[in-house]
Amino acid sequence: MGVRSLASKVATFLKERVGLHGLGFILSLIVIAFAAVVLYRMLHNLRWGDVLDALTEKNPRHIAIAFVLVAAAYLTLTFYDWFALRTIGKGHVPYRVAALSGFCSYSIGHNVGFTVFTGGSVRYRIYSAWGLGAIDVAKICFVAGLTFWLGNIAVLGLGITLHPEAATAVDQLPPFINRIIGVAALSALVAYITWVSLAPRTIGRSSWFVQLPRGRSTLVQVGIGILDLTLCAAAMYMLMPATPYIDPISLSVIFVTATLLGFASHAPGGLGVFDAALLVALPQFDKAELLGALLLFRLFYYIVPFALALSLLGARELSLRLAGKASADRLAKAAAAVDAAKAEASKTAAE
Repeated sequence: MGVRSLASKVATFLKERVGLHGLGFILSLIVIAFAAVVLYRMLHNLRWGDVLDALTEKNPRHIAIAFVLVAAAYLTLTFYDWFALRTIGKGHVPYRVAALSGFCSYSIGHNVGFTVFTGGSVRYRIYSAWGLGAIDVAKICFVAGLTFWLGNIAVLGLGITLHPEAATAVDQLPPFINRIIGVAALSALVAYITWVSLAPRTIGRSSWFVQLPRGRSTLVQVGIGILDLTLCAAAMYMLMPATPYIDPISLSVIFVTATLLGFASHAPGGLGVFDAALLVALPQFDKAELLGALLLFRLFYYIVPFALALSLLGARELSLRLAGKASADRLAKAAAAVDAAKAEASKTAAE
């Protein structure tokens, strides 16, 4: 009874004084701190000269291919917003606007952390110029997030079912348990697709609801998510050390799992969490070579898109300000011309 009473008091305190958001923030800090400890223990004896040597020994062709694959993955991200806009009935927004919003929101959200809030703010700034409100942007974020998770379920479910030992390297569960999890994930995905195929489905309340994509559209949605994750995993695969060999499916499972852990931590770019998960799950690789691969991936997937997104948004804001100033100048000149005409007419009438 004493233990139960204490647990009840702790639960009540967390619920009333901390709240769910605060509890999530605390858990994120714990995950980040744990990852930092793991990284320190694994890398504190590593010499940075070895990492630089590993970077210089990378095959330039593989590096170039990895960069192209990351660029293709970000191109895929633009379809998240394009698909979401059409799902919520805002097809008047052109693809170029959806592409700008999708690219910038994810590039900034990935680096700043708390993607739902940071990415949502970027989307609102862009879409508000096309008449979309906060509720519309929230719907876009929901549909885009659904695309992301459906893709994750498909990739992880298939990968864990085929190579359960790859997931074991991360979660330390027995392979047969992971295979059961993979089969369950695929079964849930099939059940969801069947559910939305049988009849129109909505989620939310009367004042805020989203009509879920039907069967064929959901398959397109799943395909977008799968393509995005596959391209990212392929980029990481091209940057991996040549030896020892690891099959692409196993690496994809480990990569996607590490990505989700980093995403769940809300750390900027999953910093520390993503890296620690890969280092723990891939102990067979030389640490200096693996760390070099991680640094290159971060450069391509996080730093370069982040800099480009900030440049694009800055150029857009400057263009809007200049356009607004030009419009204001035209209105001022028109008003001055009208006043001058009135004055001339009054003068003529007086004469």
